[in-house]
Amino acid sequence: METDETKKDRRTLLKLTWTVLGIAAIIEFAVMVVLYLKPRKKRGREEAFGDVITTGHMDDFKKGSVTAFRRGQFYLVRFDDGGFMALSRKCTQLGCSVPWVASEKRFICPCHSSVFNIKGEVLQAPAPRPLDMFSVFIENNIVKVDTKKRIKRDGFSKNQVVYS
Repeated sequence: METDETKKDRRTLLKLTWTVLGIAAIIEFAVMVVLYLKPRKKRGREEAFGDVITTGHMDDFKKGSVTAFRRGQFYLVRFDDGGFMALSRKCTQLGCSVPWVASEKRFICPCHSSVFNIKGEVLQAPAPRPLDMFSVFIENNIVKVDTKKRIKRDGFSKNQVVYS
């Protein structure tokens, strides 16, 4: 038979257990909220969109070539005269990713069939304007592209091409 003291000890133990579990649940909830609201750190990625991306040595790019850079979401164009230009991979119609079709030497949008030449100029609508571009600069024969700011343009001009 149970005594009053045994019942009291059991109730005290249960109260203490529930109190400890409740405090643990509150702490766990608070930690989850803090981790959810805390900004994420950049994981071991080297360069991505919004950074200055080092593409390589000037001699790594053949004249008349178009090289895709997935991380920066751009194409680096090297013209036959040796100049460089970085074009956005996004179509100016609805933002679809525009692939370079080497056999036709054109960018062709798979979404709405807009066509752009190697300079990013519209050859076939419905794209309203040329492909956007990014700033290119050359330091010690190393080509770098600044993807922090996309440059909208109305057409191609020779001053958009960067030479060493």
